[in-house]
Amino acid sequence: MDWQARFYPTDIFPSLLTRFDELVETGRFRAAELVHEELDVVGTPELSGWATAHSQVFVPTAELLAAALHIQDRFPGLRDPKAMYEEADAYVIALAQLRGGVVVTQETSAAEKRNPKRTHFIPDVCRELGVPSISLLGLMRREEWKL
Repeated sequence: MDWQARFYPTDIFPSLLTRFDELVETGRFRAAELVHEELDVVGTPELSGWATAHSQVFVPTAELLAAALHIQDRFPGLRDPKAMYEEADAYVIALAQLRGGVVVTQETSAAEKRNPKRTHFIPDVCRELGVPSISLLGLMRREEWKL
């Protein structure tokens, strides 16, 4: 959620939003509805505005609920015990699992962290479930974007 604030600011990489728009137009960009809700709480105003303008990419929570709850039950360490809201992680993974998609995440696995606060992060669960996951840079390479 902080990709354009921390890693790829759109004043330096202006074509990045255009590339995402192309994925949206071709139906290749989907996200769980809870991602939009999280963006409204913790995302930058720019990214939250982009999400609002592209509301068609968000898959309703009800469509993912059963699969997401199954993931949460199987991997309780995925949830942040201090979270003040329903987290989107399990829903993101469920969406990719149900639709044969790829999860794009900037998270690293618990094994790569010095003192992980949880036992599982998105890449850990994806690996255990056989759901492909890549970083944003991995997406750029996969799509052969030249920014």
